[in-house]
Amino acid sequence: MKTFGIIGYPLAQSFSQSYFSEKFQKLGIDARYLSFPIPAITEFRGLLQQHPYLAGLNVTIPYKEQILPFLDDLDKEAGLIGAVNVIKINWDGKKPYLVGYNSDVKGFHDSLQALLKPMHNKALILGTGGASKAVAHALIKLGISFRFVSRIPKAPAHVSYEELTPEIMEEYKLIINSSPVGMYPNSDQSPAIPYNCLSANHLVYDLVYNPDPTLFLKKAAENGAMVKNGLEMLHLQAEEAWRIWNL
Repeated sequence: MKTFGIIGYPLAQSFSQSYFSEKFQKLGIDARYLSFPIPAITEFRGLLQQHPYLAGLNVTIPYKEQILPFLDDLDKEAGLIGAVNVIKINWDGKKPYLVGYNSDVKGFHDSLQALLKPMHNKALILGTGGASKAVAHALIKLGISFRFVSRIPKAPAHVSYEELTPEIMEEYKLIINSSPVGMYPNSDQSPAIPYNCLSANHLVYDLVYNPDPTLFLKKAAENGAMVKNGLEMLHLQAEEAWRIWNL
């Protein structure tokens, strides 16, 4: 039986196991999908030794960047992004050959594209982790300029939450939360943006899908913005992962 899985920590609220298990059952696919919550990325090699039959893995928070040194090869797009959320595994006896991919780009790109209007030509990306890199790459493909927002800006072009003036919020009408802020069980939290500066011309997207809606999206909607969570993106990236595993 082909075996797939997901690594990350924690994984209590992971969508992937139920999604793929239901997919396999519905389509009569002889495969299974397991969750591997590893507290540190250093446990990854031991995981492969314990499960020398894995055909593919998803990678989630906080390991989308940390996994890179453990891979044997990178898909070109994943290399450009610098983050991986899909691993295809080929075995030569007991030796695994690991190739990293990024399906988040396609998932985010395809779920966002239909919502865009001419005024959504500049974006603020909240967060600077692995997911933010996929978001940025998708925005480049869509011809949308962007700035990163973080608590501690890591580059001159980045901006802190405290520096989000009404002028910046008026200029950037696409706001994307790529951070885990507001994710269950911390549902009472939301990114610290000036929500009163949002309007009906703003499109606010949250990669977080649990809870639905997040406090971030509730506040944005209360100020008139169009909102969307990351559930469709999650479905799209999962199907892209399945395509990659079957290449």
